[in-house]
Amino acid sequence: MFKEQYKETLYAGVLGKMLGVYLGRPVEGWSFSQIDHKFGEVYNFKNHFTGAPLIVPDDDLSGTFTFYRALKDNGYNKELAAEDIGNAWLNYIIDNKTILWWGGLSRCSEHTAYIRLKEGITPPMSGSVELNGASMAEQIGAQIFIDTWALVNPGNPDGAAEMARKAASVSHGGIAVDAAVYLAVMESLAFEIKDVNKLMDMALAYISDELLIDLIAEVREVCSKSTDWHEVREWIAKNHGYDKYPGSCPMITNHLVVLMGLLMAGDDFNKSIMIATSAGWDTDCNAGNLGCLNGIRLGLDGLDQGTNLRKAVADRLYVVSADGGSCITDAVLETRKIIEACARLNDTDTEIPESRYSFEYPGSVQGFMPYNRFREEQALTGIENSLREYGESGLLISYEGMGKGSRAMICVDTFVDLLPKGKEGTSYFDVLCSPTLYSTQDVNAIIKCRDVKNPKLRFFIDYFDEEDEIKTIYGELHNMHQGNNQIHFPVPDTKGHPIYQLGIELTSDKRLDGSMILKSLDWSNAPVKFRMGTSMELTPALTPWTINTAWLKTFMSSAANFCPDYTTTFSISHDSSNGVVTTGTSDWKNYGVSSDITFSFQEGAGLVARANGHRQYYGAVLMDGYVQIIKRKDDNIKVLVKKPYVYNFEDTIAMEFILENENLSVRLNGAEEISCQDTDYKEGGAGYLVNRGCILANKFTIKRV
Repeated sequence: MFKEQYKETLYAGVLGKMLGVYLGRPVEGWSFSQIDHKFGEVYNFKNHFTGAPLIVPDDDLSGTFTFYRALKDNGYNKELAAEDIGNAWLNYIIDNKTILWWGGLSRCSEHTAYIRLKEGITPPMSGSVELNGASMAEQIGAQIFIDTWALVNPGNPDGAAEMARKAASVSHGGIAVDAAVYLAVMESLAFEIKDVNKLMDMALAYISDELLIDLIAEVREVCSKSTDWHEVREWIAKNHGYDKYPGSCPMITNHLVVLMGLLMAGDDFNKSIMIATSAGWDTDCNAGNLGCLNGIRLGLDGLDQGTNLRKAVADRLYVVSADGGSCITDAVLETRKIIEACARLNDTDTEIPESRYSFEYPGSVQGFMPYNRFREEQALTGIENSLREYGESGLLISYEGMGKGSRAMICVDTFVDLLPKGKEGTSYFDVLCSPTLYSTQDVNAIIKCRDVKNPKLRFFIDYFDEEDEIKTIYGELHNMHQGNNQIHFPVPDTKGHPIYQLGIELTSDKRLDGSMILKSLDWSNAPVKFRMGTSMELTPALTPWTINTAWLKTFMSSAANFCPDYTTTFSISHDSSNGVVTTGTSDWKNYGVSSDITFSFQEGAGLVARANGHRQYYGAVLMDGYVQIIKRKDDNIKVLVKKPYVYNFEDTIAMEFILENENLSVRLNGAEEISCQDTDYKEGGAGYLVNRGCILANKFTIKRV
């Protein structure tokens, strides 16, 4: 049964996973001697030594928080099949772009499994030793994605084991599957049982691989006789190092590191992920798994004990998938999705905040940071959660010495920062995303002022202009009063250019010291009217067909070729079926998407809407002499309605696809042609579809219905 007190523990598990990955990420691939010589024991983030940002995309995070969405996509079916999870891979992965390390067939386990899935080979064969060999099937990858299958089964080891086994079999086989199950069961049990030895004993009942059982017993014995984790690490290297097993990243070595960190750190969260990082081998994977387990076991108090790791991370997270609008996220938002799954799997109702930002957990700040683009004195003295100090959730914004020439400013990212020109990336995983906020959406906030004298407040946005330079637009200035203030900010029209940050500025005519609480902040539903013009209108000062401009990067493309066109907005070409390009977020509900499309030689093309991934959407297409509304779910394509429609290749047709609740309709050149009703997909992004061929698309408009 799902318990309300699990909510904070789930949040701690999500955070623990993130902190472990971010600690281990900068030294991934380093040898133990290199780590030891440079840092000794890695207790704090080392990204600044490598030149990388702290918050980077990583397969451990993207895969973990994406693949379990198979549950939602299949109605939270308790009997979810391994094939359903494989379909989630195909839906949310964009070939050679998102989630995975694209190391190649028979070199990278996950890439190999993805190729098998595309070939129509279903789990468990897709990840099996029989098909891929032990060198692929028994690598680490099965366990690095396993945490969410435990998180959606808190205190339910049977459910965690069953789902973890199915999920692991998509990409792995042999001992790697049992190892993933073992970790998932311990994580599920840790919601109720905190003793490490009890967890390890009880989880043994869920695995049968004799080698794994022997290895667990061995590492427990070695740890029991040692007081120094270095001694245990030396034993692992001597007896179970990478040289003892096939493949480039064998599961056994890394699984033993996770168990070593669990056993040797006691109830010290920071020490546990330090051991998993400092030991070398697959540092981010091992620290991530252990961080999730100990986050659940030790809770938020354990995470906060003697460390500032949480403050540096500020809940920030990238989940890179074909669902671009869900990429820029945070630990609270991801926890809510897991809570929804827990409740649905247990046929239980639970309250989840409706506003995007509600800061409902102790210490949560949901990605809000000081705004530092302007070089002037900041009156801001703190951004922290108000729950522990004032007993009410919210973001406590403190300021001192605010007055003429000094203001307090905070912001949150809504799109990815573009790399400085001429510099290479800092991760082999790219940040591919759509914005979370679009011009003409409505931002609504509740801000509580605690003092009699209060500052003036206004929202602002930073966006990338036609030269990809950051520009700022301010909203209306509000005089704040004591108590709750409801603020509405209509997001200015940026003419199709992406909004990078949403910010709050506090100012005063006279010196002020004090604080206020941002109780909630939200925007939802589609933009009132978001319009992108031609490529020449969007980037007149740049080469119109450049693929590096910010506005183009707001679209997630699984089409083989997607780029601006000199005379129109886009050229979209794909050499097989289902070339999809989307933008938007999963809370776009009732809207129309329109574009002027020139139909070249293709087997079918048109618009998509309410897309979640690139194999789940409604489509308005011209195909086989018909205008059609289709519904795609994985490999299943259902024609909801169709009507003969005569057009010639190279015709340009003004196409509009309108979705209002269950009502779907298509207009061509201003006239309604077909309509139908369907209730399966209620929200999601929008874009284009091309089946084997090419279209030119001019202008792109989203209009709220």
